Amino acid sequence: MTPLPDSEIQRILVVMAHPDDCDFGAGGTIAQWTSQGIHVSYCIITNGDQGGEESGIPIEEMAKVRQKEQRDAGKALGVHDITYLNYRDGWLAPSMELRKDIVKAIRIAKPDRLVCQSPERNYERVFASHPDHLAAGETAVQAVYPDARNPFAFTDLKAAGFEPWRVREVWMTGTPNPNHFVDITETFDKKIAALHAHVSQTAHNKELEKMVREWGERNAQANGLPAGRVAEIFQVMNTD
Repeated sequence: MTPLPDSEIQRILVVMAHPDDCDFGAGGTIAQWTSQGIHVSYCIITNGDQGGEESGIPIEEMAKVRQKEQRDAGKALGVHDITYLNYRDGWLAPSMELRKDIVKAIRIAKPDRLVCQSPERNYERVFASHPDHLAAGETAVQAVYPDARNPFAFTDLKAAGFEPWRVREVWMTGTPNPNHFVDITETFDKKIAALHAHVSQTAHNKELEKMVREWGERNAQANGLPAGRVAEIFQVMNTD
């Protein structure tokens, strides 16, 4: 799959279930986009407050902590525009309420490209197929098509000034069917810096960089890159 050239992309919206999903799934690629002057914004659906049990942070404080960590991680990649939808972590399911909220986020951000999680279960990577990820991916794709572009969908949004918007392309992370890769060797250090910003989730893992590098090297080798290169993989869907 040949995606649209980045030269045609002005704005990108990344819609993910939890804080840190952006960084694990696409951090190196996001750093490349922002370095080119593309405006990248995040829409984080839950606050991830069911994660980080190793941190010792009380669950009552976790949402606030994780939002700050995501803001710090975003800065490492050049992202400063972050919206939190505050859905309950671990309970996410495709719903019209969530679909409408993502449609609203799309109509505000007006992205040419949207990044989300795959709605398909990846049986080779159980962590990529967290139920919240699948629900977030399914709902985001539904929001892109047919709703965000349709003036007859959620007419109250249009009445409030949120005009229909056509997303040209969707990139999905965690997919069992990748059709595109990005060599992130030159921005891998930024991806790792973003992941380290999620202290409550990653500080306990002393092998974090080694683990993430190995994942990326496998992606690179599977796509014909030389040894030592690092890649992120996606399933790209044209929606024009």
